[in-house]
Amino acid sequence: MKRSPRHGTLSLALAAVLTLGALAGGCQRSAAPNCDELDAGAPVDPTLLAFLSRARAAHHRADDPESRGDVAASIRELETLLGGPLPKGGAAPEVREVLADTRARLADLRSRGGDYDRAEQDVAEGLRLVPEPSYFRGHLIEVRGLAEERRSKALAAAGDTARAEAAKERALAAFREAMEIQAGVIERTAPPAPR
Repeated sequence: MKRSPRHGTLSLALAAVLTLGALAGGCQRSAAPNCDELDAGAPVDPTLLAFLSRARAAHHRADDPESRGDVAASIRELETLLGGPLPKGGAAPEVREVLADTRARLADLRSRGGDYDRAEQDVAEGLRLVPEPSYFRGHLIEVRGLAEERRSKALAAAGDTARAEAAKERALAAFREAMEIQAGVIERTAPPAPR
């Protein structure tokens, strides 16, 4: 089965955070001359790093059954992450973002299996975790569009043209919203244009 393009996104983000954590930890223990610049911030929380590592491992474990077309097994692997321990408070932005991204992947998997209502529940749960405009919020809305697009095709194949058209409209609206959110993210992070 074709892998979703979002797999690399989470793994790369987690790898970057874990690498930064390792560098920060190494810098604190070394006498490197340029260490002061790297060590100026707060140390990386080892509990947060453990959570991020656990999340990356769960997503890797979900990759194998997904690649074999076993969507249900992939979903079970991701649900272990959602049901597992969180760093105290669980409100760190990194924790919320990883959980939101996991919800997006679950929604994608569920909609590929035809479980559109559960996919929408995952999207809604994810959106509660990331209420502000961000890549993660935009990605959840994009997945909502994918799920509605799949729903539309299934309804059309079943001959339910009215409901298929309504789902198609919801998909297009979600894609438009995702594009607007991501455009805002790009504009906020782009360097100012030269004058």
